[in-house]
Amino acid sequence: MLLGMLPIRFCCSSKGRINCLYGHWACNAGRYRQQNVLISGATSTPPDYTLLNDKMTQLVDWYNSEAHKLHPIERAAKVHADFVGIHPFIDGNGRTSRLLMNLELLKAGYPPCVITVENRLAYYEALDQWMAYGKTEAFIQLVSDAVIEGFKPYQVILNLN
Repeated sequence: MLLGMLPIRFCCSSKGRINCLYGHWACNAGRYRQQNVLISGATSTPPDYTLLNDKMTQLVDWYNSEAHKLHPIERAAKVHADFVGIHPFIDGNGRTSRLLMNLELLKAGYPPCVITVENRLAYYEALDQWMAYGKTEAFIQLVSDAVIEGFKPYQVILNLN
């Protein structure tokens, strides 16, 4: 069992009791951060941790009331950018936001957006432009290009080249 091979840490003190959990991330998994953070290399700063409940509520309210008005690719890009901008967790915000983006794409019948190593720097730069300055075009275009690229294996299989 893989978990049995991870180093055991004692953390997450609760009412004077110490719980034994696996890995350094286990204490914070699924919980909003309780401290302020900086995103390495980013121009913008995530909101103060005391605002996370309100920010996440605003994101969910927008999603439930307005998101359907956007094209699926634009909606997926916005979900990603807004979530990672809020940065609700200590770790895993980028992975979580990419999963949310790809869930939106898959629900709408699109292939997932795969950010290749070659596009990683452009991805970070475009995302930073959205978060810091509200410039959305470069990030939406990057997601669109990746989605188009995701259709290529299907085009080959169906001989649609």
